Amino acid sequence: MSTLTGNALAKPHLGKSLLAAAIVTAALLVIPLVAMQFTAEVNWTGGDFAVMGMLLMATGTALVFANRLLRSRALRLVAINLIPFVFVLVWAELAVGVFTNLGS
Repeated sequence: MSTLTGNALAKPHLGKSLLAAAIVTAALLVIPLVAMQFTAEVNWTGGDFAVMGMLLMATGTALVFANRLLRSRALRLVAINLIPFVFVLVWAELAVGVFTNLGS
């Protein structure tokens, strides 16, 4: 748990933050896994789960490190908005090939 030190909250240990990113990644991957049990419209392979797992974990890890390493609040705000934007761009490119034909 975070503890108060002066006027600021102490950040949790890096291991706990990365574990939280891994848990969120696993929880998000359960959604298509469950959907595959109920509909044929969701048809993911092991490779799909691996790629999305890596993409989600990389995004979570980048957010953790941006929050820890960037001292300026403005830089942190830019990074915390830019990282999910890049995630969505990569996801869209892999899914349907927005900019190239990688996804099709």
